[in-house]
Amino acid sequence: MRAHFTPQAEIDLEEVGDYIALDNPRRAVSFIREIRQHCEKIADGPHHYVARPDLGDTIRICTHGNYLIVFEPFDDGALVLRVLHGARNVPGVFGS
Repeated sequence: MRAHFTPQAEIDLEEVGDYIALDNPRRAVSFIREIRQHCEKIADGPHHYVARPDLGDTIRICTHGNYLIVFEPFDDGALVLRVLHGARNVPGVFGS
Protein backbone atom coordinates (compact mmCIF):
# COMPACT_ATOMS: atom_id res chain seq x y z
CA MET A 1 0.00 0.00 0.00
CA ARG A 2 1.13 3.52 -0.74
CA ALA A 3 0.32 7.08 0.27
CA HIS A 4 -0.36 9.45 -2.61
CA PHE A 5 -0.37 13.22 -2.09
CA THR A 6 -2.49 15.81 -3.85
CA PRO A 7 -0.69 18.93 -5.04
CA GLN A 8 -2.40 20.85 -2.21
CA ALA A 9 -1.14 18.33 0.38
CA GLU A 10 2.39 18.82 -0.97
CA ILE A 11 1.96 22.59 -0.60
CA ASP A 12 0.67 22.07 2.95
CA LEU A 13 3.76 20.01 3.83
CA GLU A 14 6.05 22.66 2.38
CA GLU A 15 4.30 25.38 4.39
CA VAL A 16 4.48 23.34 7.61
CA GLY A 17 8.18 22.73 7.00
CA ASP A 18 8.81 26.42 6.28
CA TYR A 19 7.02 27.44 9.47
CA ILE A 20 8.95 25.00 11.67
CA ALA A 21 12.21 25.94 9.94
CA LEU A 22 11.85 29.51 11.20
CA ASP A 23 12.86 28.19 14.63
CA ASN A 24 14.54 24.89 13.89
CA PRO A 25 15.51 23.90 10.32
CA ARG A 26 16.73 20.45 11.32
CA ARG A 27 13.46 19.68 13.11
CA ALA A 28 11.50 20.89 10.10
CA VAL A 29 13.13 18.26 7.91
CA SER A 30 12.63 15.46 10.45
CA PHE A 31 9.03 16.46 11.18
CA ILE A 32 8.04 16.40 7.51
CA ARG A 33 9.75 13.02 7.18
CA GLU A 34 7.71 11.77 10.16
CA ILE A 35 4.45 12.98 8.62
CA ARG A 36 5.28 11.25 5.33
CA GLN A 37 6.08 8.02 7.20
CA HIS A 38 2.83 8.34 9.12
CA CYS A 39 0.98 8.70 5.80
CA GLU A 40 2.58 5.46 4.60
CA LYS A 41 1.30 3.77 7.78
CA ILE A 42 -2.18 5.16 7.12
CA ALA A 43 -2.04 3.74 3.58
CA ASP A 44 -1.61 0.23 5.02
CA GLY A 45 -5.06 0.40 6.65
CA PRO A 46 -6.89 3.58 5.73
CA HIS A 47 -10.30 2.28 6.83
CA HIS A 48 -9.10 2.01 10.43
CA TYR A 49 -9.12 5.78 10.90
CA VAL A 50 -11.88 8.19 11.88
CA ALA A 51 -14.43 8.85 9.15
CA ARG A 52 -15.49 12.48 8.64
CA PRO A 53 -18.67 12.37 6.57
CA ASP A 54 -19.21 16.04 7.43
CA LEU A 55 -16.19 16.80 5.20
CA GLY A 56 -16.99 14.36 2.39
CA ASP A 57 -18.40 10.90 1.80
CA THR A 58 -15.06 9.07 1.97
CA ILE A 59 -12.87 11.48 3.94
CA ARG A 60 -11.02 10.27 7.02
CA ILE A 61 -8.58 11.96 9.39
CA CYS A 62 -5.63 11.08 11.59
CA THR A 63 -3.61 13.29 13.91
CA HIS A 64 0.14 13.72 13.92
CA GLY A 65 1.18 15.99 16.75
CA ASN A 66 -0.78 19.22 16.31
CA TYR A 67 -1.58 18.43 12.69
CA LEU A 68 -4.43 16.63 10.97
CA ILE A 69 -3.78 14.37 8.03
CA VAL A 70 -6.93 14.45 5.90
CA PHE A 71 -7.20 11.61 3.40
CA GLU A 72 -9.38 9.28 1.40
CA PRO A 73 -8.87 5.54 1.06
CA PHE A 74 -7.49 4.88 -2.42
CA ASP A 75 -7.21 1.77 -4.62
CA ASP A 76 -3.71 0.94 -3.42
CA GLY A 77 -3.52 2.92 -0.18
CA ALA A 78 -4.55 6.45 0.73
CA LEU A 79 -4.82 9.77 -1.05
CA VAL A 80 -3.66 12.53 1.29
CA LEU A 81 -5.80 15.56 0.59
CA ARG A 82 -4.50 18.05 3.15
CA VAL A 83 -2.15 18.37 6.12
CA LEU A 84 -3.62 21.06 8.38
CA HIS A 85 -2.87 22.47 11.80
CA GLY A 86 -5.45 21.22 14.27
CA ALA A 87 -6.46 24.78 15.17
CA ARG A 88 -7.74 25.39 11.62
CA ASN A 89 -11.43 25.41 10.85
CA VAL A 90 -11.32 22.12 8.98
CA PRO A 91 -14.98 22.11 7.88
CA GLY A 92 -14.44 25.65 6.58
CA VAL A 93 -11.43 24.51 4.56
CA PHE A 94 -13.63 21.85 2.92
CA GLY A 95 -16.57 24.19 2.44
CA SER A 96 -18.76 22.32 4.91
